[in-house]
Amino acid sequence: MLRNTIISSLILFIFSYNSIAQSRLAHEIGIIAGPISFKSDYGQRDDYSTNVGNTGFGIGLVHFLNFSYNSRRENYFNEHFKVRSEISFNKTDLEHFGITVDGNSNDIGVIQLKAMRGRSTLANLGFQLEYSPFMKIHDFKNTLGGFSPYISAGAQFSYYNSKVSSTLGPLGNTSTTFYKYLTPSDGHQYGFSSQSGTVLSVTYGAGVHYKLAPLHDLLFEARFQYFNSDWIDGLNPNKNIYKENKSNDNQIWFNFGYVYYLDF
Repeated sequence: MLRNTIISSLILFIFSYNSIAQSRLAHEIGIIAGPISFKSDYGQRDDYSTNVGNTGFGIGLVHFLNFSYNSRRENYFNEHFKVRSEISFNKTDLEHFGITVDGNSNDIGVIQLKAMRGRSTLANLGFQLEYSPFMKIHDFKNTLGGFSPYISAGAQFSYYNSKVSSTLGPLGNTSTTFYKYLTPSDGHQYGFSSQSGTVLSVTYGAGVHYKLAPLHDLLFEARFQYFNSDWIDGLNPNKNIYKENKSNDNQIWFNFGYVYYLDF
């Protein structure tokens, strides 16, 4: 029900803004790309080697609705907010890192964890409301070399594909699979699954625009994305038994971008 409501709202949002964009809104288009730190059930929580090792890459196309340029009214919303739509793709290869796998190399559990491999790919469609509190959009447009920090919040709809395997052989038995992943979890036979599906997420970000030239911007952004599923990486140990598995999958994307202004 929630998924259908959000999807319907996003579709309505697209058509509503496209209908008024022809007369009152200016447009900006751009490309973003950068590394992604995937926070999943692979590795140890808050471990440096896990955060560095489970890093993927993302790329996307963005479109901004600029309320300021073609508006005859200089109100606060027009001068400080933009709506950003986005299509993006990202992929992350995953392994176990941290204290557990750095233990006794002869221990069967350590061997099983070291042998486990994962891959998560996502195709995303979403929207963000972007708020620039310190500089009016008109002022930033006319300030070469200017910086305009912003914060953002939004939602995304994604198609994901997860792959789980082991160099020891097929998963699902005690000789290849770490014990916590052999327990049934969330309607699945095991706590692992190679699968595809759709997922919703919320995003929160902070970044800065840099005015490179009158019609050209650069941007840098750090964005947090939290999914409403814990199967995006293919692992989901039973939360009722393994209490450390308390959070859904999420990721932080550090992206750089270039933006070009249309209709100016």
